[in-house]
Amino acid sequence: MVRRAENGADLLDREKSKRVGALGALRPFIAPYKWLAVAAGLALMLTAGVSLVLPLAVRRVIDNFNAQDGAVLDQYFMAAMGIAALLAVGTGLRYALVSKLGERVVADVRKAVFDRVIGMSPAFFERTMTGEVLSRITTDTTLILSVIGSSISIALRNLLIFLGGLVLMLFTAAKLAGMVLLIVPLVVVPILTLGRRLRKLSRENQDWIAESSGTASEALLSVQTVQAFTHEDATRHSFADVTERSYIAARQRVRTRAIMTVIVIFLVFAGVVGVLWFGANAVRAGEMTAGTLVQFVIYAVMVASSVAALSEIWGELQRAAGATERLVDLLNAEDPVTDPDVPAELPAKIAGAISFDNVQFHYPSRPDAPALDGLTLDIAPGETIALVGPSGAGKTTVIQLIQRFYDPEAGRVTLDGVNLRDVRRDAFRHHMALVPQDPVIFATSARENIRFGRLGATDAEVEAAARAAAAHDFIAALPDGYDSPVGERGVMLSGGQKQRIAIARAILRDAPVLLLDEATSALDAESERAVQSAVEALARGRTTIIVAHRLATVKKADRIIVMEDGRIVATGTHDSLVAEGGLYARLAKLQFTDGEVA
Repeated sequence: MVRRAENGADLLDREKSKRVGALGALRPFIAPYKWLAVAAGLALMLTAGVSLVLPLAVRRVIDNFNAQDGAVLDQYFMAAMGIAALLAVGTGLRYALVSKLGERVVADVRKAVFDRVIGMSPAFFERTMTGEVLSRITTDTTLILSVIGSSISIALRNLLIFLGGLVLMLFTAAKLAGMVLLIVPLVVVPILTLGRRLRKLSRENQDWIAESSGTASEALLSVQTVQAFTHEDATRHSFADVTERSYIAARQRVRTRAIMTVIVIFLVFAGVVGVLWFGANAVRAGEMTAGTLVQFVIYAVMVASSVAALSEIWGELQRAAGATERLVDLLNAEDPVTDPDVPAELPAKIAGAISFDNVQFHYPSRPDAPALDGLTLDIAPGETIALVGPSGAGKTTVIQLIQRFYDPEAGRVTLDGVNLRDVRRDAFRHHMALVPQDPVIFATSARENIRFGRLGATDAEVEAAARAAAAHDFIAALPDGYDSPVGERGVMLSGGQKQRIAIARAILRDAPVLLLDEATSALDAESERAVQSAVEALARGRTTIIVAHRLATVKKADRIIVMEDGRIVATGTHDSLVAEGGLYARLAKLQFTDGEVA
């Protein structure tokens, strides 16, 4: 909870959106659909032009009320109806085209952000919460959809009406138009002044929404732990606090926008009333016709409405600009682990030789504590080694560097003599199978969870892998067998069942390098023996690295590597290490019920 509060405080210091021009970052996403955008622009100009023509028809109708020839009046009425019909069709066409463009662009933005984030290394997620990323993909893109699919077209339409209306007002009655122009600076000043404040509050509001999403995501994904430690109230309080901060920022934003709207609308319509008063006196004096005054008033109302609409939309554009900046930040986020521009090629057939050459590594979140301190280790093709040692010794770090989730700060890690830094990550990971300490189970069927190891595998191959991992019996006993859904994160399965599905997934992958990070830690003794036999069979002819605390699972390894404080302190077989009487012997002694080394 303390971390959450610190994160919340940091949000207030984040860089705010400086300009609506940040929306220009969406240009590459709009470019592929430029003809759709052009068509929407033409429809927009059509509706704006028709709107500006309508007052001319109204003027003709009013000035010809007393005409002796009724046919002339009928023609003007019919013309007005035609203009209205054209306006309706143009507006509907504009809405359809702009909405389609908005949905298409936002879908592309979401895919681009997800494509970028899904390939980021774990170092990125040490700094950025998953819930915050999800908020960017959902909440921020929804704001952009609102702007592209509605606000921008409405803003452009009102801008055209504003400019066209001003020009036609000058042609209609220059003296009255001059009075209107005097009001414009009074309207623009509060828009610019309050707009800066509104932009800052909009960015702050969106940041708190993202923080709220992150808090909820973290709590819900850990709901059993929260309930087990009776922290429901504390979690509710934490979420309520962040949500309340989001509400406060939103309330300030709404208040500022409301004040700006009140000022702008009052000034605009006060000016219209004043102009109408002068115009009425001009009609009485015979200086203009009633139709001319009505035409001018309609233009004045259109101009005033456009300014009021622009002031409303300005706030939306600023919010969307902030959202765009945050999405662009994700798209441009630097990943410390990247693929080379010109990748090296791995051998056609991977033997599985892995080497650590004087590797030094610190986790980004723990820069003062070395996870690996000058580690040198050579693993022969087809060799099975076991990494043992106390927690924090660096065993899992070895697994992570082999998969290049992180890069060492010094030294190098090679596969068949090729530095992993020089190879595309997907190229060498394709030859590895992993069973993590915390098995990941997806919210789909048992069959598809196992097939995740090799998407093209047949049902028979999936079931064969499940049998080898001692998972077939419990899967077959599920209501729908292999097609039974296992729930989000495998909530319908026990810890041991989830681990066996993860092992079956690795067996199905059939890779030359097998990585087992506490793969049997959640299994009962009987299942462990069955899985151990399967792992031993699978390991034949493959390079296998086993991380384990339970020494019974590593006794048959070709070599046991004993680690402490990121360094190798001993190497040998089970019997030789026990005979040495060092750290391994002490660990082994603790794991025998009679307290003696066997």
